[in-house]
Amino acid sequence: MPNQIVECIPNFSEARRPEVVEQIQAAIQGVQGVKVLDRHSDLDHNRTVITFAGTPEAVEEAAFRCIAKAAELINLEQHTGEHPRIGATDVVPFVPISEISMEECVQMARRVGQRVAGELEIPVYLYEQAASRPERQNLENIRRGQYETLKKEIGILPEREPDFGPAKVGKAGAVVIGARQPLIAFNVYLTTEDVSIAKAIAKAVRHSSGGLRYVKGLGLLVEGRAQVSMNLTNFRATPVGRVVEMIRREAGRYGVGIHHTELVGLIPQDALVNAARWYMQMDQFDDSQILEKRLSAAQIQGEDGPTEDRIAPTDASLTTGQASVDFLDALASGTAAPGGGSAAAHAGALAAALVSMVARLTIGKKKYVQVEGQMQAILDEAEALRAELTTAVKRDSAAFEAVMEAFKLPKDTPAEQEARLQAIEEATLQATLEPFGVAQKAVRVLELASQVISAGNLNAISDGGAGANLAVAALRGAGLNVRFNAKSLATNQEAARLLNELRDLDLQAARLIEKIELELKERGGLALE
Repeated sequence: MPNQIVECIPNFSEARRPEVVEQIQAAIQGVQGVKVLDRHSDLDHNRTVITFAGTPEAVEEAAFRCIAKAAELINLEQHTGEHPRIGATDVVPFVPISEISMEECVQMARRVGQRVAGELEIPVYLYEQAASRPERQNLENIRRGQYETLKKEIGILPEREPDFGPAKVGKAGAVVIGARQPLIAFNVYLTTEDVSIAKAIAKAVRHSSGGLRYVKGLGLLVEGRAQVSMNLTNFRATPVGRVVEMIRREAGRYGVGIHHTELVGLIPQDALVNAARWYMQMDQFDDSQILEKRLSAAQIQGEDGPTEDRIAPTDASLTTGQASVDFLDALASGTAAPGGGSAAAHAGALAAALVSMVARLTIGKKKYVQVEGQMQAILDEAEALRAELTTAVKRDSAAFEAVMEAFKLPKDTPAEQEARLQAIEEATLQATLEPFGVAQKAVRVLELASQVISAGNLNAISDGGAGANLAVAALRGAGLNVRFNAKSLATNQEAARLLNELRDLDLQAARLIEKIELELKERGGLALE
C-alpha cells in the first residue's frame, strides 16, 4: 500500500569516529524512499542511534545496507563503551507507524535477518514481537554477557544458537533484529558522580527487579555524572512523568537530585502531551487544543501547497470535520470499498472516542477522586484503541482491494493459475485478519465502556452506553466480514482458528453486555438497547 510507513532505529557500536558514523548514515540515505529523521551519538556509551522511516521495501533495504556497512567498518575486538552490546550493529527494531501491522513488521525483521545471515554470514537473533521463543522477547536475555561472553558460548550452549546464520561470531559480532511498538530512550543525570547511586535507582525503577512496568534501566557513569539510562517500552501504561518522579524520590533518599534529563532519538508527541497533562494538572485538557493538530485537521497548507515528501501522515481524525464527511461520502458511493469492514472499524473508533470522553469528564472531579487513576489508565488505552481503529478503516479497504487485484491476475497457464490461486488465498486471509483485529479491539473497547459506565461520571453515563452500543455494532459488523471471507478459506487452518476465536469474542461480549445492562439500570435508570 502506498501510504505504509515503517520506522527503523538501528543502534551502532560506534560514536567516537564520526567519519564511520557518516558512512553508515550515507548507506541509509542512499536508498530512495527513506528519510533519516534523527541521529544521536554518545561518546561515553560509544554508541550511535539513527532513526529513519519510509516505505517497507525501502526501509528493509536501508536496514540491510547499514548493517553491512557497520560490519565492514566496526571491529568489536577493539570496541569499548558503557553501553552493553553484542554487535557492530547491535539492535535493529522495526516499528509500525502508518497503515502497516505489527505482523508485517515481524515479517520484515525475519526477511532482513535471513538476508544478513545468508549474505553477510553474521549470526542473527530475533527479539520482541519477532522473537522465535519467549525468553528472547527481552533484549537483555540475548545480550547477556555482551560480545565477549557470546563469543565463548555461541556454538556450545543451545540457548545461544542464533535464529539465522552461523553459530560463531567474527569482528562484527551478532545482530539482534525485531519488531516492537514505539520506545522512548530516556536518560536521567544525577547531581553526583557516584555511579553506585545510579545503579541502585535503576534497580528500584526497572520492572525486572520490582520497579515500574515497561521500564528497563541501567546505572552508568556518563560525562562525569551518574546516569540512569532507560528504555520506556509503553509510555501509555507507564508515563514518562511517573518515571521521572520515581527517580526524583529515589534520588532524594541518597541526598542527590536530578541534574537534567536527556532524550535519545525521537519521542511520540502523545508522550509529551501526557507528561504536560500530568505535571501541569490539566485534567480537562484535550489533544484537539494543540495548535498543530487543529491546523492539521483543518488541512491548512502553505502558499506552495502541501509538502510532497512528508514522512508522517497528518490526516485529520475520521471522527471529525471534513474527513468524516469524505469517509461517509466514499462509503455511500456504490464502490466495493470502503465497505462494511471499514464501517465497523469506524464504529469502533467512535466507541473508543466516547469512552475517552467519559473518562475525561470524570478526571479532576472531586466526587470521583478515588477512581481518577483508573480513569486515566482507561483514557490512555481508549485513545490508543481509537488511533488503531481509525487506521483500520483504511487497512480494511486496502485488504479488500488486494483481493480484487489478485482475482485480476493472469490464469492462462497452469503456473499462472497456481500463482493466481495462491495470491487470492493470501489476500483473502489478510482480508479476514483485518476485520478480526477490529473485532478484538471492539471487545476491548466494550470492556472499557463497561468500566466507565460502572465508575465514571454519572452525568455522562448515557455517553458510555452509546459507546457500548457502537462497540457492539463494530464487533458484529467486523464478525460478519470475518465469517464471509473465511468461507473462501475452507481448508485454511488459520481461518478455522479465527472463527473459533471469534466465537469466544462473541461470548465475552455477551457477558459484558449483560453487565453493562445491569449497571445502566442501577446507576442511571437506563437500558442498553
